[in-house]
Amino acid sequence: MKNIFDIRTDMDFVAACLETFRFQYDNVEIYRKFVDYLKINPENVDEVAKIPFLPIEMFKNHQILDKNVFTDLYFQSSGTTQMNLSKHFIADTDLYENSIYRSFEQFIGKPEDFIFLGLLPSYLEKQNSSLIYMVDFLMKKSDKPENGYFLYNHEDLFKLLNELKDKKVILFGVSFALLDFLDFCSSNSQTLKPSNSLTVIETGGMKGRKEEMTKDELLKILQEGFKTDKIYSEYSMTELLSQAYSLGENLYQCPNWMRVLVRNVEDPFSYEKEGRTGAINIIDLANIHSCSFIATQDLGKIMEDKFQVLGRIDHSDIRGCSLLVS
Repeated sequence: MKNIFDIRTDMDFVAACLETFRFQYDNVEIYRKFVDYLKINPENVDEVAKIPFLPIEMFKNHQILDKNVFTDLYFQSSGTTQMNLSKHFIADTDLYENSIYRSFEQFIGKPEDFIFLGLLPSYLEKQNSSLIYMVDFLMKKSDKPENGYFLYNHEDLFKLLNELKDKKVILFGVSFALLDFLDFCSSNSQTLKPSNSLTVIETGGMKGRKEEMTKDELLKILQEGFKTDKIYSEYSMTELLSQAYSLGENLYQCPNWMRVLVRNVEDPFSYEKEGRTGAINIIDLANIHSCSFIATQDLGKIMEDKFQVLGRIDHSDIRGCSLLVS
């Protein structure tokens, strides 16, 4: 399991999945209880399709952690103080950082080659954000003096982006904050200079902050406003230690140690064919010390070797989900 970054073939991946399943059944108490509750004999799990996926809601009420390790480091999901927030306890930061680096290098390039800017106000204002940890790590590897975060100081960000238009810049931004920045530019009659070196990576995050729009609409607005065709997207969450990236067209690619399956929203034990919409299940083999098999509340579909995210499941307590959680 420690060699997940050496996975090259489907056979390697399947073998690693089955080994990880057995390890987590033996060593992660909540996952073992979940599998037993479903009356699944782990000895009969001999293919990926038979592996039970833990509902992501479990991270809100339980510590999902390998019994052989102790850690007080955890990431916490965003939300209001009134909400019951997910916690993902992290036993191996080296593993997480390795996953961050290798995913970024595979899809974007070497972090050392870029300047990193962050427009992530809602995450900076909260503690224990996995997204902030990731961007901090990339900034550390980059070690560029221009690296930095911007809360609501849009004027400073505007000036810096224009000054750096000929340098390789990555701007990580939560969706509503990127739109707020463009609204600032428009209201002040300021236009960014076109740049072939700027890459904007939006990380989602619109609910309750801006009028809802499709991903395609968002990407078009960002392309026009930031004067670059390189509008990418990053897909991850508190409960995962790996990231998928979209380099356009809302089609995400997973690193070799991560996969997406699409389950039927009414029957969590059956899977949709390619091109059909369902709920997203994620295999993240970097989650060695928690759970690598997560049933999310996101809707999506598989398109050849990529996947598309289409939104959230309405009423997350529909029969398929409540069956797993109850």
